[in-house]
Amino acid sequence: MEMETVLEKGEIEKEFILDNVDTLLFYGANDRNLKIIEKYFSVCLIGRGNTIKITGPTNDVNHVEELFSELVFLINRNRKLSRTDLLTTIQIIKSESHDEKVIGKATEELESVILFTPHGYVKASTPGQASYCQAVEKNDIVFCIGPAGTGKTYLAVAMAVSYLNKKLVNKIILARPAVEAGENLGYLPGDYREKIYPYLNPLYDALADILPHDTLKKHLDQGTIEVIPLAFMRGRTLNNAFVLLDEGQNCTFLQMKMFLTRLGFNSKSIINGDITQIDLPKAKESGLVSIKYILKDIDGIIFVYLDSKDVVRHKLVKDIINAYAREENRNGEVRDD
Repeated sequence: MEMETVLEKGEIEKEFILDNVDTLLFYGANDRNLKIIEKYFSVCLIGRGNTIKITGPTNDVNHVEELFSELVFLINRNRKLSRTDLLTTIQIIKSESHDEKVIGKATEELESVILFTPHGYVKASTPGQASYCQAVEKNDIVFCIGPAGTGKTYLAVAMAVSYLNKKLVNKIILARPAVEAGENLGYLPGDYREKIYPYLNPLYDALADILPHDTLKKHLDQGTIEVIPLAFMRGRTLNNAFVLLDEGQNCTFLQMKMFLTRLGFNSKSIINGDITQIDLPKAKESGLVSIKYILKDIDGIIFVYLDSKDVVRHKLVKDIINAYAREENRNGEVRDD
């Protein structure tokens, strides 16, 4: 650090000189690393060559100065600077005491992150969601059954994108059955793509929240990510893929069999559903209800159950779910979850 200037309103300005370090690694593509640091500290960072100007409150400027020193050390040691390393170091610096327990907690927190997104990061918020994520890591086929608002779809899409980013799979297939809840698909305007879009829209919403627009468009254009109706999976074999079937309660017995037998080598599959919201005609049995009896005790297949304690939407959603459960029990209906 060569110079410090005291500004008005309790702010200071310092210059940090990057000596003997690869500035491209330090800054990141399009100054990505500096932008991340600005989100965590109340500072303005302006980089010119090997000089970075830090402006902000004294405490934050001093913390960023310390952070820069740690990042230089990491780059020189590892010859790279990953986003995880950057965020871990930020959390350690922000814990002013530098207490080992605090640092360990920050590191553990970051290790539990599923995926970093343009808006922050995705991680399990409840013990049930954590069990769900662990089940996906350890098994090739995971059934996740739970009510609305428990994060089934969002977490599954985040895990799929994480696997794709890590090159553990070559593509993502997201599927939903096109089953109406009181409306008829044929009455909707447009061609078949426009007709099916309303049923697939929740999957597109999750992708749009997780991936930058340009990145998502590129994956969709290249077919690296496919969002399709369940019927479009017939006849396919999916190798090196992360496959998600959403709204699995609206699959018939035969549709569920068809979906499960698409899985190829080095692939993972998640089947999500809420068996309290089955939109199939009453004459048809939900494939998600019967499947747990058919596939029980098969290694590599696991069933995870979420409940109202795992709801991450508005707090009233949890109350609504519990109220409906009480009403079902009063009417003598046995819930199958």
